[in-house]
Amino acid sequence: LILYTIYDLMKKKNHTLVNEFTLQGFSSFCEHQFTLFIVFFALYMLTLAGNIITVAIISLDRRLHTPMYFFLGMLSASETVYTVIIIPKMLCNLVGLSQSISLAGCAAQMFFFITLAINNCFLLTAMGYDRYVAICHPLRYTVIMNRRVCIQLVWGACSIGLIVAMTQVTSVFRLPFCATKVAHFFCDIWPVMKLSCIDTTVNEILTLIISVLVILVPMGLVFISYILIISTILKIASAEGRKKAFATCASHLTVVIVHYGCASIAYLKPKSENSKDEDQLISVTYTVVTPLLNPVVYTLRNKEAKDALLRAIGRKLS
Repeated sequence: LILYTIYDLMKKKNHTLVNEFTLQGFSSFCEHQFTLFIVFFALYMLTLAGNIITVAIISLDRRLHTPMYFFLGMLSASETVYTVIIIPKMLCNLVGLSQSISLAGCAAQMFFFITLAINNCFLLTAMGYDRYVAICHPLRYTVIMNRRVCIQLVWGACSIGLIVAMTQVTSVFRLPFCATKVAHFFCDIWPVMKLSCIDTTVNEILTLIISVLVILVPMGLVFISYILIISTILKIASAEGRKKAFATCASHLTVVIVHYGCASIAYLKPKSENSKDEDQLISVTYTVVTPLLNPVVYTLRNKEAKDALLRAIGRKLS
């Protein structure tokens, strides 16, 4: 219904003769396209398998029915859909099967990309808040992080993503387009906006304001949480206790730095600062590498998750 509404607005406001775009993808690396296909296909399979296994073991193992793993399960599910929206089309582009995408298809891809990317940003913030409560207020943890609060935080993250996506996609696809070649491997905001026949200053300002709000605000909240967490950890008397507390936060902090770092470089830097190839490299990091980090960092380096996985395998074999 949301996509139909957006597409209806596009038909009314967009007087362009363009009906489809061509995704140029990695055209600068013509000689290495098959190698890139093999690498990205392998990473895609690992990402899907890792995130699906993460969701499965969290759902099946009662010992993992805690707020931290609830948020991790939601993040893994979101990352799974996020990669499905972008990578299959990119892989088809690399082997020359289909480089074109319809106007409606491009709008749909952009809509889901923005929704899930912002959802992931705020889920990471919720996970940071969860770690703050667990370490700074351990005795009140189960009271503060009850099921209702966890569901509200996830619903809030998803709602913000949907609202921002509707705003951005509607503003971009109301523009008239004169060119058809998108200098990217998916329908991202800036590359599509560059195809417009008219001045896009207003749209660029809107995109920058939204980017600041949805990247810097949650990133700031996460870092405030970690300042409070570190100050609490340093007060712990035993070295073993400090080590254990740091270990519970290290995985989340690793993903946060990579995720927010790439998003900041991609959407908050001056437009002309990086070349097309550099922009694509940054995009590959947050569309291909970051989704793979979640199962690797949270599951393979997490004793509880590894034990749950071994128990599940043991039950299957028996």
